[in-house]
Amino acid sequence: MRNSKFFSTVVAAWVAFAFCGATFAQQAEPPQNPPAQQKDAADKATAPQHPGKILVPEGTQIPLVLHNTVSTRSAKPGDAVYLETLFPILIDGKIVIPAGSYVSGEILESKRPGRVKGRGEMMVRLNTMILPNGYVVSFNAMPTAAGTGGNDTVESEGKIKGDTDKGADAGVVLRTTAMGAGIGAAAGRAAGSTGRGAGIGLGAGAAAGLIAVLASRGPEVELPRGTTLEVVLNRPLYLDADKAQFTDPGHASALAGPPDRKPARTRFPY
Repeated sequence: MRNSKFFSTVVAAWVAFAFCGATFAQQAEPPQNPPAQQKDAADKATAPQHPGKILVPEGTQIPLVLHNTVSTRSAKPGDAVYLETLFPILIDGKIVIPAGSYVSGEILESKRPGRVKGRGEMMVRLNTMILPNGYVVSFNAMPTAAGTGGNDTVESEGKIKGDTDKGADAGVVLRTTAMGAGIGAAAGRAAGSTGRGAGIGLGAGAAAGLIAVLASRGPEVELPRGTTLEVVLNRPLYLDADKAQFTDPGHASALAGPPDRKPARTRFPY
């Protein structure tokens, strides 16, 4: 009897020891996949802190309108561009960039279209913003879309490309060819050889049209006053909290947008 009680006591102690060891191992073993809340807390703890700042995140879109006309016909790197915001930017339901805030930038690259091939190109960077209260902010943004009135397109890294006018080029050749054929036919009738005169005029007209195309440049990149630009922040923008608090959404200037235009070559002299 005494041995039975002793054996039971030993077994109970062993079971208790094994249970405590398993519990300790489970507590000591780090979780393989921490809960999402723990991960978020860890990310916030390691993120850079900017006390007294309002964060306008990277990728924020800012609609702008252009105040000065820019063209590859005369633009060169370093030339200034002047714009203003069209719509207020809100962070956490608060206005931090009102409409009518001024933005300035510069031309990084300006390339005229070629005579035979190659489209006009222009690259623009925006780097300074002045809020209505005079607070000046430095930032970095590139256009992602442009409403120029033509068929100019915006590619990667803010490069704006001009339109092509292949249809217009073909029309020039066709018109001069037809005109040459008509003149040649009239001259042939006077000389008694209508067919031969038309053939000569046909060739001369086609050559004249080709020369007219080769002696001109393709359509320039044109950003008229009133052009709308959509820009995207390339990096986070931190605003002083005490300087970026507005109750008025602001008012953008009433600038007329550029009229629709067709691509046109720059004729001689150019």
